[in-house]
Amino acid sequence: MTNDDTTRNGAFQTTVEQPVPPQDLSKIVGHRIIYTYANGWQYEMYVKNDHTIDYRIHSGMVGGRWVKDQHVDLVQLDDDSYKVSWNEPTGTSVAVDIMPGKRRLHGVIFFPHWVEQHGDRTVCFQNDHLDDMRRYRDQGPTYPIYVVPEFAKITLVEYVGTDDESVISVAPGDLPAGWSDRTN
Repeated sequence: MTNDDTTRNGAFQTTVEQPVPPQDLSKIVGHRIIYTYANGWQYEMYVKNDHTIDYRIHSGMVGGRWVKDQHVDLVQLDDDSYKVSWNEPTGTSVAVDIMPGKRRLHGVIFFPHWVEQHGDRTVCFQNDHLDDMRRYRDQGPTYPIYVVPEFAKITLVEYVGTDDESVISVAPGDLPAGWSDRTN
C-alpha cells in the first residue's frame, strides 16, 4: 500500500472508515445516453447535473412517458461505473448502473402494482400531471411490486452540456422518425 487510501496500482482502497471512493462525475454529468434493454424497451437519459436527470421512454411498457427535473442520487462506483437511483411520484423506484465506456448498463425498475396494471396512466409528460401521479400512487395497489431487472446496450453517448432545458423538451412521439435510433 502506498498510503491508507490507495493500493500499489493507485486504485482506491475501500475501508470501513473511508467507504466512499473519489467522486469524479465529469464523464457522466451533461451527457445524453440512449440505451435499449434486453427486453426491447428503449430509454433516453440526460444527466442534467449531479442531482437531476431528464428522461424519455421511447418504447416499452410505458413508452411515450417523459419526465424533467427528476431528483436522483448519482455516485461513481469505480472507473467508468456510475449508479443513478431515484423514486418517482408514481411510487416507482429505479436503480441504474451505467458503464459508458463499455456501453453497458443494468437497470432495476420496481413498479408498484398499479403501474403494472395501468401503465397507460403514466404515459404523459409527468411534470404536468404530478397531482394525478401521487393520487394514483396513494390509491394503489402497491403490492405485489413488479420488478424488472435488465441489462441494456448503450447505443449513444453524447456530451450536450449541463442544465440545458432544450435537451429533453418534447415527447418521444414528437421527435423525427428514427431519432432515437442514432448511434455513435
